[in-house]
Parts: sequence; structure tokens; C-alpha cells
Amino acid sequence: MTADADLPRLLAAVADGDRAALRSVYERQSVRLFGVANAILRDRDVAADAVQDAFVKISRRAGQFDAARGHAEAWLAGIVRHAALDIIRARGRETPSDDPTLGDEAVAPEAEERLAASAEGRRLRDCLAGLEPKNREGIILAFVHGLSHPQVAQRLGLPLGTVKSWIRRGLLALRECLA
Repeated sequence: MTADADLPRLLAAVADGDRAALRSVYERQSVRLFGVANAILRDRDVAADAVQDAFVKISRRAGQFDAARGHAEAWLAGIVRHAALDIIRARGRETPSDDPTLGDEAVAPEAEERLAASAEGRRLRDCLAGLEPKNREGIILAFVHGLSHPQVAQRLGLPLGTVKSWIRRGLLALRECLA
């Protein structure tokens, strides 16, 4: 993925209260971040709410971004991911009725499809394919399916520390491959 070199500067401006900088971050990143939220939530309206909640958090926490610790895109995606997971936790254990008249039908994640079809999507798929299967599976469960680390550990029947290590190593390898 190509990094947006202006994002760290824009986030610093957002931290200083610059509303135009926040608008610029939104215009540059909202489609991608909506794709992240929609992949987790599988509901376009709720995903839009998650992105809105995330941008409120971004406006308040922009000063916490540290370019030395990672890419701005990843920091933004993490905030959106957490906002989406917060919504899932708040919902509890809702059971869809499979009744389309109640809005319980699956919605095609258009942004996710556009990313998958793009050159960046192909690069990401190639990098994911190059990972060890255990690392790839942990990353997909956590970042595509929106499972928490404890949920991934439970699904794989492995200790939490092992799963966290696999995911971390996989993310480091992905970062190196995409750089």
C-alpha cells in the first residue's frame, strides 16, 4: 500500500484543533476506513456510524499519533476497528432473523471489493499469501473478521500469548512486504 505522506502532518494539525485538516483526513481516508468497518460489521449503516464515532475519537486523540511507532493509515484503521468492535460488544448477542424486510440481509462490501480489485489489494493478497499459514489465519480472523485476540485464541484452540505472537509476527512481515 502506498502511504499518504501528508497524514502525519495533517494529524499534527488536527491535534492543534485545525478543522480543515480533519476534513482533509476524512476526505482522504473515509472510503478505506468505511471498508474496514463494513468488513467487520457487515452492515453499511452501522459501519458508517462506526466511522463517524472513529473520527470523533481521531479529532480528540490525534496528538497521540506517533509516526515513529507506525504508519498513520494503520493508526486510523486501528481506531475504526476498535469503534466497530465496540459496537459489536454493545449489541450483545443479537440473533439475525434472516428476514430481509427487517434489514437482516447481507450487504455487499463495495469498498472492500474495490480494494481487492486494485493494485494495492493484489499486493496485499500477495503479501498475505507469503505469510506462514498460522500468521495469515490469525491476521485474517482479527482484522478481516473483527475477532479480538482472545476470540481468535478460542477459535484456534491455542493459548492467547501464542496467538498474539503469531499475529504480531505476521503484521511485522506484512509491513516489511508492503514497504
